[in-house]
Amino acid sequence: MIYYISGGARSGKSSFAQRLALNLSDTPVYLATSRIWDNDHQARIERHQADRDERWTNIEEEKYLSKHDFEGRVVLLDCVTLWLTNFYMDHSADIDRCLQEAKDELNDLFAQKADFIIVSNELGMGLHADTELGRKFVDLQGWVNQYIASRSHKAFFMVSGLPLCLK
Repeated sequence: MIYYISGGARSGKSSFAQRLALNLSDTPVYLATSRIWDNDHQARIERHQADRDERWTNIEEEKYLSKHDFEGRVVLLDCVTLWLTNFYMDHSADIDRCLQEAKDELNDLFAQKADFIIVSNELGMGLHADTELGRKFVDLQGWVNQYIASRSHKAFFMVSGLPLCLK
């Protein structure tokens, strides 16, 4: 089963996803995708880690999610935006290459018999990015979000901490 959760910054995506994971399993996996970019980002990561207790298995993986064996587990992937940033930076903003590699990696991940809860940001609803680099990333994020949503069994959009069921 694939659950997809999107929304804006601070919309409650991660909290909702964690509650869902704990409702599905007593011992879920938290698959963190972020690189540590600066001190502020490190503090955000530590805040997220503090939200999880000993029931969670924590795995940090910047790009190659499917190399881990998740058979029979409930896996919360948080988040697609930071995961895509790693591809985007490593491939010098080549969105065609990033899009293909992301789809290939997601296909390999979803081939495992596991329940996946995928958290992503909806970037295209705010101001238009003022740089080419930003606009290209918003496009990449939107296409990957559409791909995940098309593969998902259930999809939610978070607004002010409230989940809206999309499918």
